[in-house]
Amino acid sequence: MNPLFRKPALLAMAALVSMTACAAESAPATRAQAAPAVSAPAKAATAARTPLAQAAGAAKQAAPKQAAPKKPKLEIADITPMGETTEKVGVGFPIIVTFDRDVRDKAAAEAVLEVEAEKPADGAWRWVSDRKVIYRTKTYWKPHQKVLFTAHLSQIPGNEAAEDVSRRFAVGTANISLVDTRRHVMKTYRDGKLAKRIPISAGRGGLMRNGVDVYLTTSGVHLTMGKKRVETMTSSWMGVTDPKDPQYYKEEIPWAVRISDSGEYVHQSAGYYQYLGRSNQSHGCVRATPAGAKWFYTIAQRGDVVKITGTKRKLDWRNGWSYWQLNWTQWKKGSALGGTQITAEKS
Repeated sequence: MNPLFRKPALLAMAALVSMTACAAESAPATRAQAAPAVSAPAKAATAARTPLAQAAGAAKQAAPKQAAPKKPKLEIADITPMGETTEKVGVGFPIIVTFDRDVRDKAAAEAVLEVEAEKPADGAWRWVSDRKVIYRTKTYWKPHQKVLFTAHLSQIPGNEAAEDVSRRFAVGTANISLVDTRRHVMKTYRDGKLAKRIPISAGRGGLMRNGVDVYLTTSGVHLTMGKKRVETMTSSWMGVTDPKDPQYYKEEIPWAVRISDSGEYVHQSAGYYQYLGRSNQSHGCVRATPAGAKWFYTIAQRGDVVKITGTKRKLDWRNGWSYWQLNWTQWKKGSALGGTQITAEKS
């Protein structure tokens, strides 16, 4: 199994999302097990830093030294994606920061989070829980560059004992795939050029659960979240575990690339090749030819864009890494500081 895509814990938000019939046995690949963040010395505030962060730094310098350091009140438990030496990420990738406890002063915490890029872009943080905040750019990242994230935790008032942490990300090729469920084709562009045209079969529809047709593929901007050489997919998600039940299934599916928390993948079709490029017959996933699915699996990076059109079922922005479902104005409303943070140019 590719070391970049290990089994993680299920996002709490996944409870809000109706599952599809392509649901896998393993937990959704919402994040890989992240390596420890690298400690970074405190740096002087740059033009990209907010006034609140600058004020926090000045307050720290003016404060008298204490005899014994206090225990940090706030630290980081996880950063996603992984660092530049472990993986390259797609141009849609989010920076997901999880703190080790609930954040009482979100504005103070957000103010000391800094993002620097070789090819700067507008970006903003959005809080999705009391412990988790996510950074997304206004438009996709430019490919083939490095992005540095630094959390100046020691500059939060009362948190001077904390160590600052940082992580550098490597943005790879711009892989953008357009899936047309009406024409039954997926076109993948690499750095703006059409690289592959793959016949597909999407969700056929026909199974209603809580007012949602869970056999329909969701339309919207998905991001790839993980991949497995072979994924076990079962009918247990809908309570069918008896092999004698007509709706029971348990299949080993090759070249599976996850694109949502609700069990949607781009994967090799388990037979039924006669439908590829002609009609929608899947339980919600995007089925592809063996050669096409293997090729897509090989190039896939976490954070690659998969835009699906043509179905009546809309992708929820809380389903996996589907943050591009919110427009820029909507996204910024989740910031504790209430606005855009210009990504600094990495020195």
